Amino acid sequence: MSAQDTPLPTEPVDFAVDLTGHEMTRRAHVMEALGAGWDPVEALRGEEEAYDMLYSGLDPEQQRLYDDLVAAGVLPRRGDGRASA
Repeated sequence: MSAQDTPLPTEPVDFAVDLTGHEMTRRAHVMEALGAGWDPVEALRGEEEAYDMLYSGLDPEQQRLYDDLVAAGVLPRRGDGRASA
């Protein structure tokens, strides 16, 4: 009997893969790639500065759209409520 002749199961088949070991290896590789000098607090500070720059100097229409997105909960409010803060 070939694989083509084998009937397909009619009931759900229990299938599980444990990726725990792979995940630990992946995390170790990420930390190695970041290096010993990686400072997560400084990285976060840099991201915040980049967002502040991204939302600064908006013209009135861009500011209106930004305010609408903040009111809808899509973007967090930054600074004093103006995008250029």
